[in-house]
Amino acid sequence: MAIKVQRPTTSGQRGVMYADFSLLDKKEPEKSLILPYKKHSGRDRSGRISVRHQGGGVKKMFRVITSLQKKMDLPAKVIALEYDPNRSAFIALVEFENKEKAYILAPQNIEKGQIVVGSEKTEIKTGNRMKLKNIPTGIQIYDIELIPKRGRGQIVRSAGSSAAILAAAEGGGRRGKYVQIKLPSGEIRMVHEECFASIGAVSNPLHSAVKFGKAGRKRYLGIRPSVRGKAMSPRSHPHGGGEGVNPVGLKYPKTPWGKPTIGAKTRKKKYSNKFIVRRKK
Repeated sequence: MAIKVQRPTTSGQRGVMYADFSLLDKKEPEKSLILPYKKHSGRDRSGRISVRHQGGGVKKMFRVITSLQKKMDLPAKVIALEYDPNRSAFIALVEFENKEKAYILAPQNIEKGQIVVGSEKTEIKTGNRMKLKNIPTGIQIYDIELIPKRGRGQIVRSAGSSAAILAAAEGGGRRGKYVQIKLPSGEIRMVHEECFASIGAVSNPLHSAVKFGKAGRKRYLGIRPSVRGKAMSPRSHPHGGGEGVNPVGLKYPKTPWGKPTIGAKTRKKKYSNKFIVRRKK
Protein backbone atom coordinates (compact mmCIF):
# COMPACT_ATOMS: atom_id res chain seq x y z
CA MET A 1 0.00 0.00 0.00
CA ALA A 2 1.20 3.49 -0.84
CA ILE A 3 0.58 6.94 0.61
CA LYS A 4 -0.94 9.72 -1.51
CA VAL A 5 0.29 13.27 -0.80
CA GLN A 6 -2.01 16.12 -1.81
CA ARG A 7 -0.71 19.18 -3.60
CA PRO A 8 -1.12 22.37 -1.51
CA THR A 9 -3.82 23.88 -3.74
CA THR A 10 -5.62 25.25 -0.66
CA SER A 11 -4.73 25.71 2.99
CA GLY A 12 -6.84 22.68 3.87
CA GLN A 13 -4.97 20.47 1.37
CA ARG A 14 -1.48 21.46 2.49
CA GLY A 15 0.23 18.58 4.28
CA VAL A 16 -2.69 16.18 3.79
CA MET A 17 -1.78 12.53 3.24
CA TYR A 18 -4.18 9.73 2.38
CA ALA A 19 -3.83 5.97 2.34
CA ASP A 20 -4.10 4.53 -1.17
CA PHE A 21 -7.19 2.33 -1.24
CA SER A 22 -6.87 1.37 -4.93
CA LEU A 23 -6.23 -2.28 -4.03
CA LEU A 24 -9.46 -2.52 -2.02
CA ASP A 25 -12.85 -3.44 -3.43
CA LYS A 26 -15.33 -0.59 -3.75
CA LYS A 27 -18.42 -2.44 -2.57
CA GLU A 28 -21.03 -2.35 0.15
CA PRO A 29 -20.22 -4.52 3.18
CA GLU A 30 -21.74 -8.00 3.39
CA LYS A 31 -25.23 -7.45 4.86
CA SER A 32 -25.23 -10.61 6.95
CA LEU A 33 -21.96 -9.58 8.64
CA ILE A 34 -22.78 -6.04 9.83
CA LEU A 35 -24.47 -4.74 12.98
CA PRO A 36 -25.61 -1.27 14.13
CA TYR A 37 -22.83 0.64 15.88
CA LYS A 38 -24.04 2.97 18.65
CA LYS A 39 -21.62 5.71 19.70
CA HIS A 40 -21.44 6.86 23.33
CA SER A 41 -19.36 10.04 22.82
CA GLY A 42 -17.06 9.14 25.72
CA ARG A 43 -19.92 9.07 28.27
CA ASP A 44 -20.50 6.37 30.87
CA ARG A 45 -23.91 5.00 31.89
CA SER A 46 -24.45 8.03 34.15
CA GLY A 47 -24.04 10.38 31.20
CA ARG A 48 -20.80 11.85 32.54
CA ILE A 49 -17.64 12.19 30.47
CA SER A 50 -15.36 9.23 31.21
CA VAL A 51 -13.13 9.61 28.13
CA ARG A 52 -12.37 13.14 27.00
CA HIS A 53 -12.13 14.41 23.42
CA GLN A 54 -14.71 12.05 21.94
CA GLY A 55 -17.96 12.87 20.16
CA GLY A 56 -19.55 13.36 16.76
CA GLY A 57 -18.11 11.54 13.76
CA VAL A 58 -19.76 9.92 10.77
CA LYS A 59 -22.26 7.10 11.15
CA LYS A 60 -20.86 3.63 10.55
CA MET A 61 -21.82 -0.01 10.81
CA PHE A 62 -19.89 -2.59 12.79
CA ARG A 63 -18.26 -5.39 10.78
CA VAL A 64 -18.32 -8.73 12.62
CA ILE A 65 -14.76 -10.09 12.51
CA THR A 66 -14.38 -13.83 13.02
CA SER A 67 -11.43 -16.23 13.06
CA LEU A 68 -10.50 -19.10 10.78
CA GLN A 69 -10.27 -21.42 13.78
CA LYS A 70 -14.07 -21.24 14.11
CA LYS A 71 -14.21 -23.44 10.97
CA MET A 72 -11.37 -25.88 11.58
CA ASP A 73 -9.84 -27.61 8.52
CA LEU A 74 -12.33 -25.91 6.20
CA PRO A 75 -10.55 -24.00 3.39
CA ALA A 76 -11.78 -20.48 2.66
CA LYS A 77 -11.33 -18.40 -0.49
CA VAL A 78 -10.62 -14.66 -0.28
CA ILE A 79 -13.28 -12.98 -2.42
CA ALA A 80 -12.80 -9.31 -1.44
CA LEU A 81 -10.50 -6.93 0.43
CA GLU A 82 -12.39 -4.12 2.16
CA TYR A 83 -11.96 -0.97 4.24
CA ASP A 84 -13.21 -1.10 7.83
CA PRO A 85 -13.95 2.29 9.47
CA ASN A 86 -13.75 0.75 12.95
CA ARG A 87 -10.10 -0.38 12.84
CA SER A 88 -6.76 0.64 11.35
CA ALA A 89 -6.23 -2.64 9.46
CA PHE A 90 -8.05 -3.77 6.32
CA ILE A 91 -10.38 -6.77 6.37
CA ALA A 92 -10.85 -9.68 3.97
CA LEU A 93 -14.17 -11.26 3.04
CA VAL A 94 -13.73 -15.03 2.77
CA GLU A 95 -16.09 -17.77 1.60
CA PHE A 96 -15.77 -21.26 3.08
CA GLU A 97 -16.37 -24.44 1.10
CA ASN A 98 -19.84 -24.69 2.65
CA LYS A 99 -20.64 -21.27 1.06
CA GLU A 100 -20.68 -19.51 4.44
CA LYS A 101 -19.05 -16.06 4.42
CA ALA A 102 -17.01 -14.31 7.12
CA TYR A 103 -14.74 -11.32 7.69
CA ILE A 104 -11.15 -11.84 8.89
CA LEU A 105 -8.26 -9.44 9.51
CA ALA A 106 -6.39 -9.07 6.23
CA PRO A 107 -2.62 -9.74 6.37
CA GLN A 108 -0.07 -8.00 4.16
CA ASN A 109 0.34 -9.34 0.60
CA ILE A 110 -2.88 -11.35 0.63
CA GLU A 111 -4.65 -11.48 -2.73
CA LYS A 112 -8.14 -12.16 -3.98
CA GLY A 113 -8.61 -15.79 -4.92
CA GLN A 114 -6.10 -16.99 -2.32
CA ILE A 115 -7.06 -20.01 -0.20
CA VAL A 116 -6.57 -19.77 3.57
CA VAL A 117 -7.32 -22.32 6.26
CA GLY A 118 -7.39 -22.67 10.03
CA SER A 119 -6.06 -25.95 11.40
CA GLU A 120 -3.98 -27.36 14.25
CA LYS A 121 -1.13 -27.82 11.77
CA THR A 122 -1.09 -26.60 8.19
CA GLU A 123 1.17 -25.01 5.57
CA ILE A 124 3.27 -22.00 6.64
CA LYS A 125 1.58 -19.50 4.31
CA THR A 126 0.38 -15.93 4.78
CA GLY A 127 -3.15 -15.88 6.17
CA ASN A 128 -3.21 -19.45 7.48
CA ARG A 129 -3.98 -19.97 11.17
CA MET A 130 -2.59 -22.70 13.42
CA LYS A 131 -1.42 -23.54 16.92
CA LEU A 132 1.73 -21.85 18.23
CA LYS A 133 3.42 -25.18 18.95
CA ASN A 134 3.40 -25.97 15.21
CA ILE A 135 4.84 -22.63 14.02
CA PRO A 136 8.65 -22.56 13.49
CA THR A 137 10.90 -20.11 15.34
CA GLY A 138 11.35 -16.70 13.68
CA ILE A 139 8.08 -16.74 11.72
CA GLN A 140 6.01 -13.53 11.74
CA ILE A 141 2.59 -13.94 13.35
CA TYR A 142 -0.40 -11.75 14.23
CA ASP A 143 -3.88 -11.96 15.82
CA ILE A 144 -2.59 -14.07 18.71
CA GLU A 145 -4.92 -15.89 21.08
CA LEU A 146 -3.97 -15.58 24.78
CA ILE A 147 -6.24 -18.19 26.36
CA PRO A 148 -6.59 -21.63 24.71
CA LYS A 149 -10.01 -22.36 23.15
CA ARG A 150 -11.15 -18.74 23.47
CA GLY A 151 -11.72 -18.77 19.72
CA ARG A 152 -10.38 -15.33 18.80
CA GLY A 153 -7.16 -13.33 18.79
CA GLN A 154 -6.54 -10.67 21.43
CA ILE A 155 -3.17 -9.06 20.68
CA VAL A 156 -1.19 -7.91 17.60
CA ARG A 157 -4.24 -6.84 15.58
CA SER A 158 -3.52 -3.20 14.64
CA ALA A 159 -2.32 -2.06 11.22
CA GLY A 160 1.19 -3.15 10.22
CA SER A 161 1.92 -4.99 13.46
CA SER A 162 3.48 -8.44 13.81
CA ALA A 163 5.12 -10.56 16.48
CA ALA A 164 7.81 -13.22 16.22
CA ILE A 165 8.27 -16.58 17.89
CA LEU A 166 11.62 -16.55 19.72
CA ALA A 167 11.73 -20.02 21.21
CA ALA A 168 9.62 -22.86 22.45
CA ALA A 169 10.36 -23.10 26.17
CA GLU A 170 12.13 -26.38 26.86
CA GLY A 171 12.00 -28.65 29.88
CA GLY A 172 9.12 -29.89 31.98
CA GLY A 173 6.64 -28.07 34.17
CA ARG A 174 4.82 -24.86 33.31
CA ARG A 175 7.49 -23.51 30.96
CA GLY A 176 7.34 -26.68 28.89
CA LYS A 177 3.88 -25.74 27.63
CA TYR A 178 4.66 -22.13 26.72
CA VAL A 179 6.19 -20.36 23.72
CA GLN A 180 8.18 -17.13 23.99
CA ILE A 181 6.89 -14.39 21.68
CA LYS A 182 8.42 -10.98 21.00
CA LEU A 183 5.63 -8.40 20.70
CA PRO A 184 5.76 -5.18 18.62
CA SER A 185 6.44 -3.16 21.80
CA GLY A 186 9.61 -5.16 22.47
CA GLU A 187 8.01 -7.08 25.32
CA ILE A 188 8.80 -10.79 25.45
CA ARG A 189 5.87 -12.82 26.70
CA MET A 190 5.06 -16.48 27.25
CA VAL A 191 1.89 -17.73 25.54
CA HIS A 192 0.45 -21.23 25.84
CA GLU A 193 1.43 -23.47 22.93
CA GLU A 194 -2.20 -24.54 22.38
CA CYS A 195 -3.20 -20.97 21.45
CA PHE A 196 -3.76 -20.07 17.80
CA ALA A 197 -2.07 -17.37 15.71
CA SER A 198 -2.15 -16.32 12.05
CA ILE A 199 0.89 -16.33 9.77
CA GLY A 200 2.14 -12.97 8.45
CA ALA A 201 1.79 -9.31 9.44
CA VAL A 202 -1.35 -7.17 9.62
CA SER A 203 -2.23 -5.15 6.52
CA ASN A 204 -1.96 -1.36 6.02
CA PRO A 205 1.64 -0.98 7.33
CA LEU A 206 1.85 2.73 6.42
CA HIS A 207 -1.14 3.68 8.57
CA SER A 208 1.10 5.51 11.06
CA ALA A 209 2.59 7.64 8.25
CA VAL A 210 -0.74 9.23 7.29
CA LYS A 211 -1.04 12.95 8.15
CA PHE A 212 -4.54 14.30 8.63
CA GLY A 213 -3.56 17.83 7.65
CA LYS A 214 -6.75 19.45 8.95
CA ALA A 215 -9.07 19.25 11.94
CA GLY A 216 -12.06 18.16 9.89
CA ARG A 217 -10.66 14.71 9.18
CA LYS A 218 -10.27 14.13 12.92
CA ARG A 219 -13.90 15.17 13.46
CA TYR A 220 -15.02 12.55 10.91
CA LEU A 221 -13.41 9.96 13.21
CA GLY A 222 -15.25 11.27 16.27
CA ILE A 223 -12.17 12.95 17.81
CA ARG A 224 -12.84 16.36 19.37
CA PRO A 225 -10.27 19.12 20.05
CA SER A 226 -7.74 18.84 22.89
CA VAL A 227 -7.18 22.01 24.94
CA ARG A 228 -3.89 22.61 26.79
CA GLY A 229 -4.14 22.88 30.56
CA LYS A 230 -2.16 26.16 30.47
CA ALA A 231 -4.89 27.69 28.31
CA MET A 232 -7.59 26.92 30.91
CA SER A 233 -8.67 28.71 34.06
CA PRO A 234 -7.26 27.57 37.43
CA ARG A 235 -10.60 26.02 38.39
CA SER A 236 -10.48 23.76 35.30
CA HIS A 237 -6.87 22.55 35.42
CA PRO A 238 -3.86 22.67 37.81
CA HIS A 239 -1.83 24.32 35.01
CA GLY A 240 -4.39 27.07 34.44
CA GLY A 241 -4.31 30.76 35.31
CA GLY A 242 -1.60 33.39 35.07
CA GLU A 243 -1.01 36.26 32.69
CA GLY A 244 0.12 35.53 29.15
CA VAL A 245 2.68 32.81 28.47
CA ASN A 246 3.86 31.62 31.86
CA PRO A 247 5.09 28.31 33.35
CA VAL A 248 2.74 25.86 35.05
CA GLY A 249 4.07 26.89 38.47
CA LEU A 250 4.41 23.33 39.78
CA LYS A 251 7.30 21.00 40.57
CA TYR A 252 5.96 18.52 38.01
CA PRO A 253 3.10 18.52 35.45
CA LYS A 254 -0.27 17.21 36.59
CA THR A 255 -3.38 15.77 35.03
CA PRO A 256 -6.68 17.68 35.27
CA TRP A 257 -7.34 15.61 38.41
CA GLY A 258 -4.08 16.54 40.14
CA LYS A 259 -2.10 13.32 39.58
CA PRO A 260 1.49 13.25 38.21
CA THR A 261 1.42 13.05 34.42
CA ILE A 262 5.09 12.34 33.61
CA GLY A 263 7.06 9.43 35.02
CA ALA A 264 4.28 8.01 37.19
CA LYS A 265 3.59 4.32 36.59
CA THR A 266 0.02 3.70 35.46
CA ARG A 267 0.11 -0.01 34.64
CA LYS A 268 -1.94 -2.04 37.12
CA LYS A 269 -0.76 -5.39 38.46
CA LYS A 270 -2.42 -8.29 36.67
CA TYR A 271 -2.40 -12.03 37.21
CA SER A 272 -0.85 -12.40 33.74
CA ASN A 273 2.28 -10.41 34.71
CA LYS A 274 3.97 -13.73 35.54
CA PHE A 275 3.99 -14.53 31.81
CA ILE A 276 6.12 -11.46 30.96
CA VAL A 277 9.74 -12.52 30.47
CA ARG A 278 11.01 -9.03 29.61
CA ARG A 279 9.20 -5.70 29.85
CA LYS A 280 8.69 -3.49 26.84
CA LYS A 281 11.47 -1.01 26.06
